[in-house]
Amino acid sequence: MEEGRSEAYRNALSALQTLCSRRECCSYDIRKKALKLMEGDSDSAESLVEDLKRDSFLDDSRYASAYAREKSAISGWGPAKIATFLRARFIDRSIISAALEELDGDVADSKMVKVMEAKWKLLEGDPYSKFKLIRYALSRGYDYDKVAPVAERLSKKHD
Repeated sequence: MEEGRSEAYRNALSALQTLCSRRECCSYDIRKKALKLMEGDSDSAESLVEDLKRDSFLDDSRYASAYAREKSAISGWGPAKIATFLRARFIDRSIISAALEELDGDVADSKMVKVMEAKWKLLEGDPYSKFKLIRYALSRGYDYDKVAPVAERLSKKHD
């Protein structure tokens, strides 16, 4: 950090360092917070983001990996939905691809099956249950080629 920084800059940097040390953040979110803290001074906000990156408080690759792991394992999201939300945070496509490649495919597939089985229980008796189940799984970001066989198995199992 440069010596000539204002007190407002140093306070903003300290607040953002604290935030980034508590949880992973992406450049987009921190840039918005920095802009607010610096009362619209975009040059200072950009300097804050660069200082945080330089000091390893902020790393979009680390954020994307953590986000993908959490959404896949805990929330039961598929790769398409994860990628969409990361793109909305202006994360580079190569970083998104790398984060998705880190996911354990077998664990993700197992989570997909569990999510679909839980939804199936809610849909039992509905004449359109199979189609609703497929639509639900697709909305969770799973690939049709993986969803269709599971939906078929569940519908045959309960017929």
